[in-house]
Parts: sequence; structure tokens; C-alpha cells
Amino acid sequence: MNLLVISRHATFVERLRMAFEGAGHQVLFYPTTLAALAGDPWNEVHVVIVDADGAPLDGFRFCRLLRGEARVLFRHIPIFLVTPHPPNEEDQQALLAAEGDGFIPAASTIQQLLNHLGPLLEGTGSAAGSPPVAVLALGLRVDQARRIRTLLQHFHLSVETPPFRNALQAQQALRAPVMLLGLSGGGVERTLDLLAQLREAGLLPHTILIGQTKDEAAQRKLLLAGIGDWVSSPASGPRLLHACKRAIEWIHAKRIQAEYESVLLDLQERRRMLEIEAAALRDEVLTDSLTGLLNRRAFDQNLEHALNQWERNGRPFVLLLADVDQFKLVNDRFGHPAGDVVLKELAARLRSGLRKSDLAFRIGGEEFAILLPETALKAGVEVADKLRRRIDEEPVELPAGGHCNPTLSFGVGGPMDLDPSSLVASVDRALYQAKAMGRNCVKVADGPGLGLPGGLSGDN
Repeated sequence: MNLLVISRHATFVERLRMAFEGAGHQVLFYPTTLAALAGDPWNEVHVVIVDADGAPLDGFRFCRLLRGEARVLFRHIPIFLVTPHPPNEEDQQALLAAEGDGFIPAASTIQQLLNHLGPLLEGTGSAAGSPPVAVLALGLRVDQARRIRTLLQHFHLSVETPPFRNALQAQQALRAPVMLLGLSGGGVERTLDLLAQLREAGLLPHTILIGQTKDEAAQRKLLLAGIGDWVSSPASGPRLLHACKRAIEWIHAKRIQAEYESVLLDLQERRRMLEIEAAALRDEVLTDSLTGLLNRRAFDQNLEHALNQWERNGRPFVLLLADVDQFKLVNDRFGHPAGDVVLKELAARLRSGLRKSDLAFRIGGEEFAILLPETALKAGVEVADKLRRRIDEEPVELPAGGHCNPTLSFGVGGPMDLDPSSLVASVDRALYQAKAMGRNCVKVADGPGLGLPGGLSGDN
């Protein structure tokens, strides 16, 4: 006999092989339920053993999927669920609902596996039986219904023949996946009405029409109403069996599709949540918590990228370094909470004065950096002076009342084939030259300063 094993417990699978392959049985192994469904082992399987907590389709759902399959093999095949821990009452109830045959501990020894599965594999055990697949038959003659019932029962299909007028109530109770619908003379409109009622109630099964009509307009209406197959009357046994087989395969394909879509939706939702978490983590890692600007780590990464673009593609950029003039006096006079308010306000003004493609960073206590991509040095100097004036022209209102008039000094520089540390050092020297020139001004690296001195007096 063949055992289909779907498990992540490698030791458990190895013990199964040691226990049964020597006796002539074969263990067919798949790592996941989806891999097993996509494979083609099903015509040779006698027992299924699957992890209860497998992913992306756990053993309980997998069992329900097979038990819902109309083919006899899937409804009667023994299915056991592997558990890493003793099953609790909830597990037992879930197994009963899934029509499973039992649990097998993942830590089972070879002897325990032989005791558990040996009688079944030797033919002395049996799986829990399941009812035959229901087929709803309507509008058939008595002799016709009797012949069809006798034919289909040998293939584990149970034909139910309620009165036509009770069809809707019967399907509500039966939930038959297949319906045989007889078409006699003058019965087209009645058939169409029934199909419409079943569809409206969400109970329309795969329908096989038995009979014939020469009216092409009626034929079109019947096919558009949801007929899945059409067998001429009198229906031959092979033709009817072939239609039922196609109906069952269609139902199986729809069920498998629904399971795949469910798994895909789960995976898409998990991916979306991971992307949200990754974005939040990236923001946390690369963002300054006080000002909301990018931080020093982000500055180092983006500066290196800008230099690579310059070296490879000649794409220009300008680096601005800015420092709040005499910020220590702000903290000493108004307190550190007021200093934080000043830094947040300065950051907001810097950000609002830049293009969307420009990047602003807080790289130290009161130090800021700005990267201006696709910008010539002269334009970068103009941007720095515009930002300097934007900050100088309007005082910052403080929460406790009053205001202060912070100013910024700027250093400006372009790449000039420098590595990141050399470029930062060059622009930083220009910044401190701007400080030495009287603060509140702009100084180009290795070039003349621009702007007007001003701001607070004293040392910084």
C-alpha cells in the first residue's frame, strides 16, 4: 500500500519509511499540502498522513478539502493528522468536523507507528465511512430515475428524486453538488424557472440536462441559464457516467481554485503587512525622531549614492551643511524644551523651501545637511541663501511665550571627484568659515562667501 506523507517532521518521515518500506509499502513524501495537490499521486494513495498545523494549508482544512471531493477515493481514503503535542478537546472537535480518522504523535517510535498503522495497512483496519455523493434528480420518469439510480450507486453516487415542486426545499436540505434535470415536452419554461430560483438562492449545482428540444431559442435560454452538460434522451449509461465524471472534475477544480485563491489572498495580506512593517522599521531606522527629517545614517547612504551617480553618469549634485548660530544661547536662555521647538521649526522651514527631489537631514544636535540632486553649484548657493533668508526673516514663537530669532550659517560644495568623507570635510570647513565671517551667511567650499552677516552675537 502507498502512504502519502505531507510533513515537515523529517525524523517522523524517516521512521515511517523504516517501519513500512521494508514490508513492501511505499512512502510518497511531499513537503507541503500545495505541493501534494499540484502533484499526481492520487490514483495510487491508500493512506494520507498530514501535519495538523502545516502551512499554507493546515491538516484540518486539507482533510475537509478531500472529504468535500466527490470522488469515492477522496471520501473514503484514511486521513491521519500529525501533531507535535497531544491533541486537546478543540483539536478533537476540529478532527470530527473535518471527518479525519485520527491523530499520530510526531514523536512516535517505529513500534508505535507499527501498532497504529500496521493493522490498517495489512487490511484489518478501516477508515471512517462517509456518505455517498448526493445527486439531485428532477423531472425524470419513474423507470428512468430507477435505472439511473441503479447505475450511479455503484460509483458511490446517491440519487435523490423529490417531486419537482419541492426541488428548492430539497436542495436546501441536500446541497447536492450535481443535479440531473429531465426535460420533457412543454417543460422548458418550468425548467428555466427552477434554474432561476436555485441561482437566486445560491443553490444552483452543476446541472446535467437530460432530454432534447428542437427549438434553438429554447436551447440558447437553457444554456444561458446555467446548464453544465446536456445528454440526449434516452441517456446511455456510459454517456451519463461520463457527464457525471466531468461534473465531479469541474467541482473539484473549482474547490481547488477556491483553496488556491484563499491561500493567495492570505499570502498577499501577509506580504502587505510585512511591507507596512518594513516601511515603519525603515522610517524608524532612517528618520530623526525630533524633527522628522532623515538622520545621519540616511545621509551617509544618500551621499554615497549621489557620489556614485556623479562618478558613473556625471549627474551633478550640491551638498549644503548648515549649523544653527549660537544655539547654546537658545538652550541656556529658554531651556532645552524651547530648543527642541526651535529645531523642529527650523526643520519644517528647510523642508518647505526645497523641491520634492531634495533631501534634508539632521546629522547632529543643531547641524543639518541638504542634498540637491541634478543641481549646479551656483544654483545650490542660491538655494542656501534662500533658506538662510527664510529662517532669518521670521522669529520662532515659543510655547511658554516670547520668541527667538535663530539664524543658520551654510557651507556649500559640489562633488569634484571627492570621496564622501573628503567632501563632507571640505563643505564643513566652508561652514565654519561662514561662522568666522560673522554667521548667518553662505560660504562655498574653496570659494568666496555669499550672504550677509547677522544673527546673534557672541561665540558659538
